[in-house]
Amino acid sequence: MESIAYWIHKRAEITPNRTALISEQNRYTYKELSEKVTQMASVLHHEYKLEKGERVAILSYNREEYMIAYFAIAQLGLIAVPLNIRLRAAELAFQVNDSGTKMILYENSTEELLEAIKTFYRFENAYSFDEEFPKQKNTIPNVSIDFNDDPFIICYTSGTTGRPKGAVLTQANMFWNALNNQYALDITSKDITHVLLPLFHIGGIGLFAFPTLLAGGTIVVPNKFHPEEVIRAIEMYGITIVMGVPTIHDTIRKHPLFATADFSSVRWFYSGGAPCPKELIHSFLERGLPFGQGMGMTETSPTIFMLSEEDYRRKVGSIGKPVMFCDIALVDEAGKPVKQGEVGELILKGPNILKEYWGLPEQTKEAIRDGWFYTGDLMRQDEEGFIYVAGRKKDMIISGGENIYPLEVEQIIYTHEAVSEAAVIGIENEKWGEIPIAFISLSDGKTISDEELISFCKTKLANYKVPKRIYVLDELPKNATGKIDKVKLKELISTVP
Repeated sequence: MESIAYWIHKRAEITPNRTALISEQNRYTYKELSEKVTQMASVLHHEYKLEKGERVAILSYNREEYMIAYFAIAQLGLIAVPLNIRLRAAELAFQVNDSGTKMILYENSTEELLEAIKTFYRFENAYSFDEEFPKQKNTIPNVSIDFNDDPFIICYTSGTTGRPKGAVLTQANMFWNALNNQYALDITSKDITHVLLPLFHIGGIGLFAFPTLLAGGTIVVPNKFHPEEVIRAIEMYGITIVMGVPTIHDTIRKHPLFATADFSSVRWFYSGGAPCPKELIHSFLERGLPFGQGMGMTETSPTIFMLSEEDYRRKVGSIGKPVMFCDIALVDEAGKPVKQGEVGELILKGPNILKEYWGLPEQTKEAIRDGWFYTGDLMRQDEEGFIYVAGRKKDMIISGGENIYPLEVEQIIYTHEAVSEAAVIGIENEKWGEIPIAFISLSDGKTISDEELISFCKTKLANYKVPKRIYVLDELPKNATGKIDKVKLKELISTVP
Protein backbone atom coordinates (compact mmCIF):
# COMPACT_ATOMS: atom_id res chain seq x y z
CA MET A 1 0.00 0.00 0.00
CA GLU A 2 1.96 3.00 -1.25
CA SER A 3 -0.85 5.56 -1.63
CA ILE A 4 -4.28 6.08 -0.14
CA ALA A 5 -5.76 5.41 -3.60
CA TYR A 6 -5.19 1.80 -2.53
CA TRP A 7 -8.28 2.15 -0.32
CA ILE A 8 -10.52 2.61 -3.35
CA HIS A 9 -8.85 0.04 -5.59
CA LYS A 10 -8.78 -2.61 -2.85
CA ARG A 11 -12.43 -2.00 -2.03
CA ALA A 12 -13.16 -2.45 -5.74
CA GLU A 13 -11.77 -5.96 -5.36
CA ILE A 14 -13.40 -6.80 -2.03
CA THR A 15 -16.83 -5.15 -2.37
CA PRO A 16 -17.07 -3.96 -6.01
CA ASN A 17 -20.84 -3.46 -6.03
CA ARG A 18 -21.14 -1.58 -2.75
CA THR A 19 -22.08 2.10 -3.13
CA ALA A 20 -19.08 4.35 -2.50
CA LEU A 21 -20.20 7.84 -3.51
CA ILE A 22 -23.50 9.57 -4.21
CA SER A 23 -23.47 13.00 -5.85
CA GLU A 24 -26.25 15.17 -7.21
CA GLN A 25 -25.57 13.72 -10.65
CA ASN A 26 -24.38 10.14 -10.15
CA ARG A 27 -24.03 7.14 -7.90
CA TYR A 28 -20.77 5.16 -7.97
CA THR A 29 -19.95 1.70 -6.73
CA TYR A 30 -16.43 1.11 -5.46
CA LYS A 31 -15.61 -0.58 -8.77
CA GLU A 32 -16.85 2.43 -10.73
CA LEU A 33 -15.09 4.88 -8.41
CA SER A 34 -11.84 2.93 -8.79
CA GLU A 35 -12.17 3.14 -12.57
CA LYS A 36 -12.76 6.90 -12.40
CA VAL A 37 -9.70 7.40 -10.19
CA THR A 38 -7.54 5.43 -12.63
CA GLN A 39 -9.01 7.36 -15.54
CA MET A 40 -8.25 10.76 -14.02
CA ALA A 41 -4.76 9.67 -12.97
CA SER A 42 -4.15 8.54 -16.54
CA VAL A 43 -5.26 11.91 -17.89
CA LEU A 44 -3.03 13.84 -15.48
CA HIS A 45 -0.03 11.70 -16.36
CA HIS A 46 -0.44 11.13 -20.11
CA GLU A 47 -2.30 14.25 -21.23
CA TYR A 48 -0.67 16.79 -18.94
CA LYS A 49 2.68 15.06 -18.33
CA LEU A 50 2.56 15.57 -14.57
CA GLU A 51 5.26 13.87 -12.54
CA LYS A 52 5.58 12.91 -8.89
CA GLY A 53 5.92 15.89 -6.54
CA GLU A 54 4.37 18.45 -8.89
CA ARG A 55 1.58 20.58 -7.47
CA VAL A 56 -2.00 20.45 -8.77
CA ALA A 57 -4.43 23.09 -7.50
CA ILE A 58 -8.19 22.52 -7.37
CA LEU A 59 -10.66 25.39 -7.80
CA SER A 60 -14.17 24.03 -7.43
CA TYR A 61 -17.28 23.67 -5.34
CA ASN A 62 -17.95 20.25 -3.85
CA ARG A 63 -18.61 17.63 -6.51
CA GLU A 64 -17.77 14.00 -7.26
CA GLU A 65 -14.73 14.91 -9.38
CA TYR A 66 -13.17 16.70 -6.41
CA MET A 67 -12.99 13.43 -4.47
CA ILE A 68 -11.84 11.53 -7.57
CA ALA A 69 -9.07 14.08 -8.09
CA TYR A 70 -7.76 13.67 -4.53
CA PHE A 71 -7.27 9.93 -5.01
CA ALA A 72 -5.83 10.32 -8.53
CA ILE A 73 -3.34 12.86 -7.20
CA ALA A 74 -2.45 10.49 -4.37
CA GLN A 75 -1.93 7.61 -6.79
CA LEU A 76 0.56 9.59 -8.87
CA GLY A 77 2.45 11.01 -5.91
CA LEU A 78 1.38 14.53 -6.91
CA ILE A 79 0.60 17.24 -4.36
CA ALA A 80 -2.92 18.70 -4.12
CA VAL A 81 -3.37 22.42 -3.46
CA PRO A 82 -7.09 22.92 -2.68
CA LEU A 83 -8.09 26.55 -3.26
CA ASN A 84 -10.70 28.36 -1.19
CA ILE A 85 -13.22 29.62 -3.75
CA ARG A 86 -14.36 32.36 -1.36
CA LEU A 87 -11.03 34.14 -1.52
CA ARG A 88 -10.23 36.87 -4.00
CA ALA A 89 -8.11 36.30 -7.09
CA ALA A 90 -5.03 38.02 -5.65
CA GLU A 91 -5.19 35.88 -2.50
CA LEU A 92 -5.51 32.70 -4.54
CA ALA A 93 -2.74 33.78 -6.89
CA PHE A 94 -0.44 34.03 -3.88
CA GLN A 95 -1.17 30.40 -2.97
CA VAL A 96 -0.76 29.22 -6.57
CA ASN A 97 2.54 31.07 -6.84
CA ASP A 98 3.82 30.14 -3.38
CA SER A 99 3.13 26.42 -3.94
CA GLY A 100 4.59 26.44 -7.45
CA THR A 101 1.40 25.04 -8.90
CA LYS A 102 1.80 23.62 -12.39
CA MET A 103 -1.85 22.87 -13.14
CA ILE A 104 -5.30 23.88 -11.94
CA LEU A 105 -8.34 21.59 -12.02
CA TYR A 106 -11.50 23.69 -12.00
CA GLU A 107 -15.21 23.66 -12.67
CA ASN A 108 -16.85 25.96 -15.20
CA SER A 109 -18.68 28.02 -12.58
CA THR A 110 -15.30 29.20 -11.26
CA GLU A 111 -13.87 30.07 -14.69
CA GLU A 112 -14.17 33.83 -14.15
CA LEU A 113 -12.19 33.53 -10.93
CA LEU A 114 -9.66 31.33 -12.72
CA GLU A 115 -9.12 33.97 -15.39
CA ALA A 116 -8.69 36.61 -12.69
CA ILE A 117 -6.02 34.47 -11.01
CA LYS A 118 -4.16 34.33 -14.32
CA THR A 119 -3.79 38.11 -14.31
CA PHE A 120 -1.61 37.72 -11.19
CA TYR A 121 0.16 34.46 -11.90
CA ARG A 122 0.67 32.29 -14.97
CA PHE A 123 0.64 28.53 -14.72
CA GLU A 124 1.07 25.85 -17.34
CA ASN A 125 -2.26 24.03 -17.58
CA ALA A 126 -5.92 24.09 -16.62
CA TYR A 127 -8.47 21.31 -16.96
CA SER A 128 -12.21 21.67 -16.36
CA PHE A 129 -14.10 19.00 -14.48
CA ASP A 130 -16.98 19.74 -16.85
CA GLU A 131 -15.07 18.44 -19.87
CA GLU A 132 -15.15 14.81 -20.89
CA PHE A 133 -12.07 12.81 -20.06
CA PRO A 134 -9.77 12.54 -23.08
CA LYS A 135 -9.54 9.03 -24.48
CA GLN A 136 -6.74 7.27 -22.64
CA LYS A 137 -5.43 3.76 -22.20
CA ASN A 138 -6.06 4.20 -18.47
CA THR A 139 -2.54 3.09 -17.73
CA ILE A 140 -0.52 4.90 -15.10
CA PRO A 141 3.12 4.65 -14.10
CA ASN A 142 4.28 2.58 -11.15
CA VAL A 143 5.17 5.49 -8.87
CA SER A 144 7.27 4.86 -5.78
CA ILE A 145 5.73 6.84 -2.92
CA ASP A 146 7.10 7.32 0.57
CA PHE A 147 3.80 7.04 2.40
CA ASN A 148 5.13 8.63 5.59
CA ASP A 149 7.22 11.45 4.16
CA ASP A 150 6.09 12.51 0.67
CA PRO A 151 3.76 15.56 0.71
CA PHE A 152 0.17 14.93 -0.38
CA ILE A 153 -1.71 18.16 0.37
CA ILE A 154 -0.64 21.76 0.84
CA CYS A 155 -3.60 23.23 2.69
CA TYR A 156 -3.28 26.96 3.32
CA THR A 157 -4.23 28.40 6.67
CA SER A 158 -6.36 31.52 6.87
CA GLY A 159 -3.44 33.86 7.34
CA THR A 160 -5.03 35.80 10.21
CA THR A 161 -1.61 36.58 11.70
CA GLY A 162 0.17 37.47 8.46
CA ARG A 163 0.75 35.71 5.15
CA PRO A 164 -1.09 32.39 4.76
CA LYS A 165 1.01 29.34 5.55
CA GLY A 166 0.79 26.13 3.56
CA ALA A 167 0.41 23.20 5.95
CA VAL A 168 2.03 20.19 4.29
CA LEU A 169 0.20 16.94 5.05
CA THR A 170 1.39 13.51 3.96
CA GLN A 171 -0.71 10.56 2.88
CA ALA A 172 0.20 8.93 6.19
CA ASN A 173 -1.24 11.95 8.03
CA MET A 174 -4.58 11.37 6.30
CA PHE A 175 -4.42 7.63 7.00
CA TRP A 176 -3.89 8.14 10.73
CA ASN A 177 -6.60 10.80 10.85
CA ALA A 178 -8.99 8.33 9.21
CA LEU A 179 -8.16 5.74 11.87
CA ASN A 180 -8.54 8.31 14.66
CA ASN A 181 -12.03 9.18 13.46
CA GLN A 182 -13.04 5.58 12.86
CA TYR A 183 -12.08 4.58 16.38
CA ALA A 184 -13.66 7.65 17.97
CA LEU A 185 -17.04 7.37 16.24
CA ASP A 186 -17.05 3.65 15.39
CA ILE A 187 -17.31 4.41 11.67
CA THR A 188 -17.97 1.22 9.70
CA SER A 189 -18.95 0.03 6.23
CA LYS A 190 -22.59 0.50 7.25
CA ASP A 191 -22.21 4.26 7.62
CA ILE A 192 -23.51 6.80 5.10
CA THR A 193 -21.83 10.15 5.68
CA HIS A 194 -23.09 13.53 4.48
CA VAL A 195 -20.13 15.65 3.28
CA LEU A 196 -21.30 19.22 3.96
CA LEU A 197 -17.96 20.90 4.66
CA PRO A 198 -16.06 22.27 1.64
CA LEU A 199 -13.61 19.83 0.10
CA PHE A 200 -11.05 22.63 -0.22
CA HIS A 201 -10.88 22.55 3.59
CA ILE A 202 -9.16 19.79 5.53
CA GLY A 203 -12.44 19.23 7.39
CA GLY A 204 -14.22 18.37 4.17
CA ILE A 205 -12.06 15.33 3.48
CA GLY A 206 -10.98 14.50 7.03
CA LEU A 207 -14.46 14.81 8.59
CA PHE A 208 -15.55 12.29 7.52
CA ALA A 209 -15.14 11.55 3.80
CA PHE A 210 -11.78 9.77 3.91
CA PRO A 211 -12.54 7.84 7.13
CA THR A 212 -15.84 6.60 5.70
CA LEU A 213 -14.26 5.45 2.44
CA LEU A 214 -11.44 3.69 4.28
CA ALA A 215 -14.12 1.82 6.24
CA GLY A 216 -15.92 0.86 3.03
CA GLY A 217 -18.96 3.05 3.71
CA THR A 218 -20.80 5.55 1.52
CA ILE A 219 -20.35 9.31 1.22
CA VAL A 220 -23.02 11.70 -0.08
CA VAL A 221 -21.52 14.80 -1.70
CA PRO A 222 -23.91 17.68 -2.50
CA ASN A 223 -22.59 20.58 -4.58
CA LYS A 224 -23.68 23.22 -2.10
CA PHE A 225 -25.29 23.36 1.33
CA HIS A 226 -29.06 23.88 1.46
CA PRO A 227 -30.77 22.94 4.75
CA GLU A 228 -33.93 21.58 3.14
CA GLU A 229 -31.93 19.42 0.74
CA VAL A 230 -29.83 18.12 3.64
CA ILE A 231 -32.95 17.10 5.54
CA ARG A 232 -34.46 15.47 2.42
CA ALA A 233 -31.21 13.62 1.73
CA ILE A 234 -31.06 12.26 5.28
CA GLU A 235 -34.50 10.76 4.80
CA MET A 236 -33.85 9.55 1.24
CA TYR A 237 -30.48 7.87 1.74
CA GLY A 238 -30.69 6.90 5.40
CA ILE A 239 -27.68 9.03 6.27
CA THR A 240 -26.03 8.05 9.54
CA ILE A 241 -23.43 10.81 10.12
CA VAL A 242 -23.97 14.54 9.53
CA MET A 243 -20.88 16.66 10.11
CA GLY A 244 -20.94 20.46 10.08
CA VAL A 245 -19.76 23.64 11.70
CA PRO A 246 -22.16 25.26 14.21
CA THR A 247 -23.65 27.60 11.59
CA ILE A 248 -24.62 24.60 9.43
CA HIS A 249 -26.37 22.85 12.33
CA ASP A 250 -28.01 26.11 13.39
CA THR A 251 -29.46 26.56 9.90
CA ILE A 252 -30.75 22.98 9.88
CA ARG A 253 -32.47 23.26 13.24
CA LYS A 254 -34.12 26.57 12.28
CA HIS A 255 -35.65 25.07 9.12
CA PRO A 256 -39.41 24.34 9.39
CA LEU A 257 -38.84 20.68 8.43
CA PHE A 258 -36.53 20.08 11.40
CA ALA A 259 -39.37 19.48 13.86
CA THR A 260 -41.05 16.70 11.86
CA ALA A 261 -38.30 15.17 9.69
CA ASP A 262 -37.43 11.50 10.06
CA PHE A 263 -33.91 11.46 11.49
CA SER A 264 -34.11 7.88 12.75
CA SER A 265 -31.14 6.80 10.60
CA VAL A 266 -28.79 9.43 12.05
CA ARG A 267 -26.51 8.15 14.78
CA TRP A 268 -24.39 11.32 14.88
CA PHE A 269 -24.90 14.99 14.26
CA TYR A 270 -21.35 16.18 14.83
CA SER A 271 -19.93 19.69 15.12
CA GLY A 272 -16.45 21.15 14.82
CA GLY A 273 -14.56 24.07 13.36
CA ALA A 274 -15.75 26.57 15.97
CA PRO A 275 -17.08 26.56 19.56
CA CYS A 276 -20.68 25.35 19.57
CA PRO A 277 -23.20 27.23 21.73
CA LYS A 278 -24.77 24.99 24.36
CA GLU A 279 -28.23 26.21 23.40
CA LEU A 280 -27.69 24.86 19.87
CA ILE A 281 -26.53 21.50 21.22
CA HIS A 282 -29.54 21.23 23.53
CA SER A 283 -31.94 21.94 20.65
CA PHE A 284 -30.77 18.69 19.03
CA LEU A 285 -30.67 16.73 22.28
CA GLU A 286 -34.19 17.81 23.17
CA ARG A 287 -35.32 16.51 19.78
CA GLY A 288 -33.81 13.16 20.81
CA LEU A 289 -30.91 13.46 18.38
CA PRO A 290 -27.31 12.48 19.22
CA PHE A 291 -25.10 15.56 18.96
CA GLY A 292 -21.38 15.57 19.66
CA GLN A 293 -18.55 17.98 19.14
CA GLY A 294 -14.82 17.78 18.74
CA MET A 295 -11.90 19.94 17.74
CA GLY A 296 -9.16 19.86 15.16
CA MET A 297 -7.05 22.06 12.95
CA THR A 298 -5.54 22.07 9.49
CA GLU A 299 -2.11 21.14 10.81
CA THR A 300 -3.44 17.97 12.48
CA SER A 301 -5.25 16.47 9.48
CA PRO A 302 -7.54 17.65 11.33
CA THR A 303 -8.91 15.70 14.31
CA ILE A 304 -7.53 16.09 17.85
CA PHE A 305 -10.48 15.71 20.22
CA MET A 306 -13.88 14.00 20.03
CA LEU A 307 -16.75 13.23 22.37
CA SER A 308 -17.77 9.59 22.53
CA GLU A 309 -21.19 8.01 22.51
CA GLU A 310 -21.00 7.52 26.28
CA ASP A 311 -20.28 11.17 27.06
CA TYR A 312 -21.96 13.53 24.59
CA ARG A 313 -24.99 14.13 26.83
CA ARG A 314 -23.29 14.49 30.20
CA LYS A 315 -20.37 16.57 28.90
CA VAL A 316 -22.14 19.23 26.85
CA GLY A 317 -19.68 22.03 26.19
CA SER A 318 -16.60 19.81 26.17
CA ILE A 319 -14.74 18.90 22.98
CA GLY A 320 -14.02 15.49 24.47
CA LYS A 321 -10.77 13.62 24.93
CA PRO A 322 -7.80 13.16 22.59
CA VAL A 323 -8.29 10.68 19.76
CA MET A 324 -6.45 7.35 19.82
CA PHE A 325 -3.25 8.26 17.98
CA CYS A 326 -2.57 11.77 19.28
CA ASP A 327 -0.94 12.77 22.57
CA ILE A 328 -1.57 16.14 24.21
CA ALA A 329 -0.31 18.38 27.00
CA LEU A 330 -1.39 21.77 28.35
CA VAL A 331 1.56 24.00 29.16
CA ASP A 332 2.34 27.48 30.45
CA GLU A 333 4.54 30.13 28.84
CA ALA A 334 7.65 28.29 30.00
CA GLY A 335 6.48 25.03 28.44
CA LYS A 336 5.72 23.45 31.81
CA PRO A 337 2.48 21.46 32.36
CA VAL A 338 -0.27 23.48 34.05
CA LYS A 339 -2.29 22.18 36.98
CA GLN A 340 -5.59 20.45 36.37
CA GLY A 341 -8.33 23.01 35.77
CA GLU A 342 -5.90 25.76 34.80
CA VAL A 343 -5.76 27.21 31.30
CA GLY A 344 -2.72 26.25 29.24
CA GLU A 345 -1.55 26.16 25.65
CA LEU A 346 -2.34 22.92 23.83
CA ILE A 347 0.67 21.06 22.43
CA LEU A 348 0.45 17.84 20.42
CA LYS A 349 2.44 14.85 19.28
CA GLY A 350 1.32 12.10 16.89
CA PRO A 351 1.35 10.70 13.32
CA ASN A 352 -1.45 13.10 12.31
CA ILE A 353 0.75 16.20 12.75
CA LEU A 354 1.83 18.12 9.65
CA LYS A 355 5.22 17.49 8.05
CA GLU A 356 6.07 21.20 7.74
CA TYR A 357 4.93 24.59 6.54
CA TRP A 358 5.65 24.83 2.82
CA GLY A 359 8.82 26.84 2.20
CA LEU A 360 8.88 28.19 5.76
CA PRO A 361 11.58 26.35 7.72
CA GLU A 362 11.78 28.96 10.50
CA GLN A 363 8.02 28.94 11.12
CA THR A 364 8.13 25.14 11.10
CA LYS A 365 10.86 25.13 13.76
CA GLU A 366 8.90 27.61 15.84
CA ALA A 367 5.72 25.49 15.67
CA ILE A 368 7.32 22.05 16.13
CA ARG A 369 9.69 21.92 19.08
CA ASP A 370 11.21 18.76 20.53
CA GLY A 371 8.66 16.72 18.60
CA TRP A 372 5.67 18.70 19.97
CA PHE A 373 3.43 20.92 17.85
CA TYR A 374 2.51 24.18 19.62
CA THR A 375 -1.03 25.07 18.58
CA GLY A 376 -1.62 28.50 20.12
CA ASP A 377 -4.98 27.20 21.41
CA LEU A 378 -5.82 27.69 25.08
CA MET A 379 -7.58 24.83 26.87
CA ARG A 380 -8.39 23.51 30.30
CA GLN A 381 -8.92 19.93 31.47
CA ASP A 382 -11.39 18.72 34.09
CA GLU A 383 -10.86 15.99 36.68
CA GLU A 384 -12.06 13.28 34.25
CA GLY A 385 -9.70 14.35 31.48
CA PHE A 386 -12.28 16.13 29.30
CA ILE A 387 -11.05 19.21 27.47
CA TYR A 388 -12.74 22.62 27.24
CA VAL A 389 -11.72 25.40 24.87
CA ALA A 390 -10.70 28.69 26.48
CA GLY A 391 -9.83 30.44 23.22
CA ARG A 392 -6.90 31.31 21.00
CA LYS A 393 -3.71 32.59 22.59
CA LYS A 394 -3.64 35.47 20.13
CA ASP A 395 -7.31 36.32 20.92
CA MET A 396 -6.81 36.60 24.68
CA ILE A 397 -7.59 40.09 25.98
CA ILE A 398 -5.42 41.54 28.75
CA SER A 399 -7.29 44.30 30.55
CA GLY A 400 -5.71 45.99 33.54
CA GLY A 401 -3.43 42.99 33.97
CA GLU A 402 -6.34 40.52 33.98
CA ASN A 403 -6.74 37.80 31.33
CA ILE A 404 -10.09 37.72 29.53
CA TYR A 405 -10.93 34.71 27.39
CA PRO A 406 -13.42 35.88 24.71
CA LEU A 407 -15.06 32.46 24.46
CA GLU A 408 -16.16 32.60 28.11
CA VAL A 409 -17.86 35.96 27.51
CA GLU A 410 -19.41 34.80 24.23
CA GLN A 411 -20.94 31.76 25.90
CA ILE A 412 -22.66 34.00 28.45
CA ILE A 413 -23.98 36.32 25.74
CA TYR A 414 -25.34 33.33 23.80
CA THR A 415 -27.56 32.39 26.74
CA HIS A 416 -29.70 35.51 26.20
CA GLU A 417 -32.74 34.61 24.11
CA ALA A 418 -32.45 37.73 21.95
CA VAL A 419 -28.97 36.83 20.70
CA SER A 420 -28.42 34.68 17.61
CA GLU A 421 -24.66 35.17 17.14
CA ALA A 422 -21.93 36.69 19.31
CA ALA A 423 -18.24 37.47 19.06
CA VAL A 424 -16.01 39.28 21.54
CA ILE A 425 -12.74 40.99 20.64
CA GLY A 426 -10.33 43.31 22.42
CA ILE A 427 -9.54 46.87 21.38
CA GLU A 428 -6.84 49.19 22.64
CA ASN A 429 -7.63 51.41 25.60
CA GLU A 430 -5.41 54.07 27.13
CA LYS A 431 -6.35 53.28 30.72
CA TRP A 432 -6.70 49.49 30.72
CA GLY A 433 -4.47 48.46 27.82
CA GLU A 434 -7.37 46.60 26.22
CA ILE A 435 -11.11 46.40 26.79
CA PRO A 436 -13.60 43.79 25.53
CA ILE A 437 -16.32 44.70 23.05
CA ALA A 438 -19.02 42.48 21.56
CA PHE A 439 -20.61 42.10 18.15
CA ILE A 440 -23.99 40.36 18.04
CA SER A 441 -26.80 39.54 15.64
CA LEU A 442 -30.35 39.15 16.90
CA SER A 443 -32.75 36.23 16.79
CA ASP A 444 -35.79 36.68 14.56
CA GLY A 445 -38.25 39.15 16.02
CA LYS A 446 -36.10 39.94 19.06
CA THR A 447 -34.66 43.26 20.21
CA ILE A 448 -32.34 44.27 23.03
CA SER A 449 -30.60 47.50 23.93
CA ASP A 450 -26.88 47.81 24.62
CA GLU A 451 -27.61 48.67 28.24
CA GLU A 452 -29.84 45.62 28.72
CA LEU A 453 -27.24 43.19 27.36
CA ILE A 454 -24.41 44.77 29.34
CA SER A 455 -26.55 44.56 32.52
CA PHE A 456 -27.29 40.91 31.70
CA CYS A 457 -23.58 40.18 31.43
CA LYS A 458 -22.87 41.93 34.73
CA THR A 459 -25.07 39.42 36.55
CA LYS A 460 -22.93 36.53 35.29
CA LEU A 461 -19.41 37.92 34.77
CA ALA A 462 -16.81 39.88 36.69
CA ASN A 463 -16.97 43.54 35.72
CA TYR A 464 -13.64 43.52 33.91
CA LYS A 465 -14.94 40.75 31.59
CA VAL A 466 -18.15 42.57 30.66
CA PRO A 467 -18.14 44.06 27.12
CA LYS A 468 -17.87 47.84 27.28
CA ARG A 469 -19.62 48.30 23.94
CA ILE A 470 -22.15 46.29 21.95
CA TYR A 471 -22.45 46.43 18.15
CA VAL A 472 -25.45 44.87 16.44
CA LEU A 473 -25.05 43.55 12.88
CA ASP A 474 -27.58 41.84 10.64
CA GLU A 475 -25.15 38.92 10.40
CA LEU A 476 -21.63 38.42 11.67
CA PRO A 477 -19.02 37.92 8.92
CA LYS A 478 -17.88 34.32 8.37
CA ASN A 479 -14.91 32.71 6.72
CA ALA A 480 -15.16 29.87 4.21
CA THR A 481 -15.71 27.19 6.85
CA GLY A 482 -18.49 29.06 8.66
CA LYS A 483 -16.42 30.41 11.53
CA ILE A 484 -17.06 33.97 12.67
CA ASP A 485 -14.28 36.08 11.16
CA LYS A 486 -12.79 38.17 13.97
CA VAL A 487 -10.23 39.75 11.68
CA LYS A 488 -13.04 41.35 9.69
CA LEU A 489 -14.72 42.42 12.92
CA LYS A 490 -11.56 44.20 13.98
CA GLU A 491 -11.48 45.93 10.61
CA LEU A 492 -15.06 47.08 11.21
CA ILE A 493 -14.03 48.98 14.35
CA SER A 494 -12.68 51.80 12.26
CA THR A 495 -15.94 52.08 10.30
CA VAL A 496 -18.64 51.74 12.97
CA PRO A 497 -19.68 54.75 15.06
